[in-house]
Amino acid sequence: MWRFLVGGVAALLMVGAVLLFMGKRARSDSVLPALSAAVAPAAQANDPLPATVPEASEKTREQKRFDRYDKDRDGKITRDEYLVARHKAFAKLDTNGDGRLSFDEWAAKAETKFAAADADKSGTLTAPEFATTAVKRKAARRVKCPEREAAAVAEQPKGDEGE
Repeated sequence: MWRFLVGGVAALLMVGAVLLFMGKRARSDSVLPALSAAVAPAAQANDPLPATVPEASEKTREQKRFDRYDKDRDGKITRDEYLVARHKAFAKLDTNGDGRLSFDEWAAKAETKFAAADADKSGTLTAPEFATTAVKRKAARRVKCPEREAAAVAEQPKGDEGE
């Protein structure tokens, strides 16, 4: 029973800590100093800014998505317009074009993958053959950081130049 009591007190303390940290109000004064009037014109003179400010498209993401489906541009999406993508996907799988999807047509990709993995053409996959069917994940793309690269170059030991 004492474990429940200790757990309840710990939960209340955590909630109190969160409220304490979240309850602080943000400062209204800026941490950055104001840009002096002497510096502002010089910075503006060097920037190749256009004379007019480019305006963003008025269409929202949802409006653009709606327009992709509304093929006849009548402001309404019919059932046929909505299912066009599904028809295209079905047509890719229906290799013989009979309007019916057999199991072999549906599983063609899996059968091709099995045949490619079965190196000895025995009709069965051994553990090493099966390992070749694993999905190849793309490596996470690393973004280059100029500051980090400069620090790495500065930390590299320099060779003995006196020899």
